[in-house]
Formats: sequence, C-alpha cells, structure tokens
Amino acid sequence: MRYSPKVGSAATLDPAPDASRTWRASWPLQLVRMLAPLRRGRFDPCQAHVGDHVVWRTARTPTGSVLARLEQLDGTAVRCAAWGPGADWFVEQLPALLGDGDDRDAFCDGDHPLVRKLHLASDWLRLPRTGLVFEALVGAMLEQRVTVAEALDARNRLIAWHGELPPASPRGMPDHLRVMPEPRAWSAIPSWDWHRAGCDVHRAATVRRAAEVAGRLDETASMTRVEGLRRMRAVRGIGVWTVAETWQRSHGDPDLVSYGDTHLARFVGYALTGESVDDDGMEELLEPWRGHRHRVVRLLQLGASLGAVQTAPRIARPRPRTHLGF
Repeated sequence: MRYSPKVGSAATLDPAPDASRTWRASWPLQLVRMLAPLRRGRFDPCQAHVGDHVVWRTARTPTGSVLARLEQLDGTAVRCAAWGPGADWFVEQLPALLGDGDDRDAFCDGDHPLVRKLHLASDWLRLPRTGLVFEALVGAMLEQRVTVAEALDARNRLIAWHGELPPASPRGMPDHLRVMPEPRAWSAIPSWDWHRAGCDVHRAATVRRAAEVAGRLDETASMTRVEGLRRMRAVRGIGVWTVAETWQRSHGDPDLVSYGDTHLARFVGYALTGESVDDDGMEELLEPWRGHRHRVVRLLQLGASLGAVQTAPRIARPRPRTHLGF
C-alpha cells in the first residue's frame, strides 16, 4: 500500500540540479543491487528504485536536505544529479556510497566452497557507506523486537506523515519520496501517531532519546569503531543488534554482525552447515572470516535470494499483537 502523507504534493518542476557528478568505478557496478540494503521496503519514502538502473534517494545531510537521482550509465559509471542544500555534500560522498572505501580484496573466502563460490560470483559487491548515522539508526531502532514488516510499516508511515517534501520535484521523481524528519521533529511526534503507525512506547522512547543527542551520534561517522560504538551504546535502548544494523549502513562495516537476531543465526547455521544454531554457534561459524563476517552474511543472503543457499524451515508467525502498550 502507499501511505497518505500529511504534507501536500510537491510542485511539478524540472529544475537544474544544484550539483552533479559522473563517477566511474574500477570494478563492475550493479547500482540497484548494491544499494538495496539501504532501502527499507518497497515504499521507503527515502529511497526508490526505477527499473534496473535508476535509484532516487533523499537524505538529511550535515548541510541540509537533498534529493538525488543516481543512474547507471554502463558497467562501471554512475551519473548523479542532486538538488537542495545538501547537494554538494551528497555528490562529494558519492564514491563512498557506491562502495569505493570497501576493501573487497582484503577478504579471504577461506576453505568453505559455498562462500568461495558466492564471492567469485559477486565481483560487483561492495558495501555502501552513507555517512549518515542517525538516518540509519532510526530504522534500526524501529526494527527492535518486532517483525520486519511491522518495523518497515511504522518507519515508512512516520516519515511519510512527518517528513519534508524533497527540495525539488524533477520529472520522473516518485511522488511518495520524503526527506526524513529532522531530530527535533522525531521528538515532537505525538503519541497517537506512534500508536497509529504501530510503534510501541518502548521503541518510540528510544527514538526520542536518540533524537535528543542526534548531533553527537552523527559525529561517530568520523570516529573509530570502538569510540563510536561506545557512544552509541550509551543511549538507553540501543544495544548490540541496533548498533550493528546502523554501522553496517552508515559506515559500510564489513565485520559487525547483527547478533541478537534469532532468525539470522538460524539462517547462517543452515546456510553453512545445514543445521540451526544460536548466536554463539553463529559466532563460531563466522570466526574464520573475522574482519569480514558481515560480508559473509551478505553473500549468503544474496545466495539465498538466488536459490543457491539452503535456508532454514519457516517458523510459524506469531499472532498479531492487540495491545501496543499505550
């Protein structure tokens, strides 16, 4: 379903971009597939895919909001047009977003034939780095302790209702795009909208606490992992799983694994051994790839999407909740 935002429709304009850039990688690119982990559901108000070669993104950068259109021109080149006060920042960060800082060559696929096969078949895979910590953190906080569908629905409704219109409306822009609310706007969301979006009081409170120190959290984009994770974990309600989910997107971290996710542990166990494991078992299985453990998980997920990886039997879904805690 498409969400009905509280804001009005953008004017139909076709302005010249405030900044643009064409960047060519030294490896074979697959733009849409590489940026897919940044999109949270088909109706993500902050990222839309059009066909196999175009990605639209909105963001709230350190210099302001931005709307960007990325188009893959050939096997290695991407053209980016950006509008808004954050346009210059966005195009400057384009190589990092497209995985230029990800050292794939440092990865040793080890002795596992499946991992080696997936690694060789995914020469395009690089881990994107957005540099936007709070943006990634919001999605992770809302995914705590609920199903993916519930989390995506809550996030996307809240952004559609309380986000801003993109700074421009060029032709071809999907009309559901919105810029994520600024931190103080997250703090000001009324309780009934959290409830209406299907978000319980605990997750709402965690988002509010993070919004109060969003500037401090965004500073971790330039910190070492140890310093940055310590600062993030200082916010009550942000744990190991949330930090990993955030760091993977904002920093393109190849190693941090989302421990605390029962489904992920079962998936990795079945993929690598054909048997279910818990977090401790997953940690042991991934140890040979320390430094690139998240990359291995990503490879397995790609393999599963192509039917090349054995997946765990489905667990019966819990009954829908009838009380959200308000």
